[in-house]
Amino acid sequence: MQEIFNKYIDYLKAERNTSPYTVRNYTTDLLGFFEFLRAKGVGSLREVDRHDLRQYLSGLMEQGFVKASIARKLSAIRSFYRYLLREGAVTTSPVATTSSPKLDKLLPSFLTIDEVERLLEAPDLSSPMGQRDRVLIELLYASGLRVSELVSLNLEQVNLDTLELRVLGKGSKERMVLMGEPAARALSVYLSQGRLELLGKKRSSALFLNRYGERIIERRVQRILEKYANIAGIDKRVHPHLLRHTFATHLLDGGADLRVVQELLGHANLSSTQIYTHVTQSQARKVYLSAHPLAREKESNEPENK
Repeated sequence: MQEIFNKYIDYLKAERNTSPYTVRNYTTDLLGFFEFLRAKGVGSLREVDRHDLRQYLSGLMEQGFVKASIARKLSAIRSFYRYLLREGAVTTSPVATTSSPKLDKLLPSFLTIDEVERLLEAPDLSSPMGQRDRVLIELLYASGLRVSELVSLNLEQVNLDTLELRVLGKGSKERMVLMGEPAARALSVYLSQGRLELLGKKRSSALFLNRYGERIIERRVQRILEKYANIAGIDKRVHPHLLRHTFATHLLDGGADLRVVQELLGHANLSSTQIYTHVTQSQARKVYLSAHPLAREKESNEPENK
């Protein structure tokens, strides 16, 4: 079981080019499943049937796992068994007839424009790390980047003339993302000042560096956002994906086409983008008042019908 598991993880990394975050989650979820099988006395993956799987899922529910976590664990097991079938390690999959729990549809949280502005103003631009942090926030909000895409950016992927970034997204799919003038100005300052100070005598093609002149990691970006959210007095859990939510929400609120937002976010399916089609209350009211024929107040100079 351990040997085939190790081969599967290598397959995810080498052939599927799966993100480190997903590999970590799949590893944790599958090891938990294996532990359950061992406790149950199941010695081979060929012995696992749908009753074992249902018992495992029922146990997770009894332990208080939320539906989203259970669905993720089931997805990891389903992906693993697809690999096992392909490799001929098993002849049937216990996941084939097991459906994922129906998830509650929750609207993604996002920042208001005022909160974004306060967050952007929080870094100290007189320091190299402050200049770097300003650009981090600018690009997460202005371009809707995933944090994995942000930290993997190299200098040659930046084009300040066209205000574009060439990004390698999920599944090694390349796409172009845009940035606005404020983000470009902040990036230009960082490249000419802050990055050079952080780099020192080292050599690196990484766009974003830590204090030691090395490529910054995802966890550090999370800490940076938490720090500035506290400074800005934002009473929300601010994380990289929240800025991605905010990017999509503000675009759609501004009238952007859903398929354009899909392209900018790098979503393979439109259904992934549709979760962002919620609108703010103010925007909903504005659209309602402008679109509904009987919702608008009469013009002051319009005579009333008697």
